[in-house]
Amino acid sequence: MTNFHAIQLLITGQVQGVGYRRWFEKEALRLQLLGYVRNLPTGAVEAVIIGQDSQLEEMIRHSYVGPLRAEVSSIQQHMLDSLPAMTDFKILRG
Repeated sequence: MTNFHAIQLLITGQVQGVGYRRWFEKEALRLQLLGYVRNLPTGAVEAVIIGQDSQLEEMIRHSYVGPLRAEVSSIQQHMLDSLPAMTDFKILRG
């Protein structure tokens, strides 16, 4: 996985109950990213995305828009020091 990076995203706004996780998963799979997306008890959505810089940048750009009913207020980004052991992209529950 040379030249791959991992970024944790904390997405806030109207992002739960609007299909955001399903939309995010579809986009991540289209871009061939690894990682996960999940709802947080705070009402935010957390995602960890693993891929090459251009893939990550495109996913982050798209994440500000999201599905039709979503309203993203902010996305905090945190570069992870190591790559999590992921072999696909999935929605985590609970």
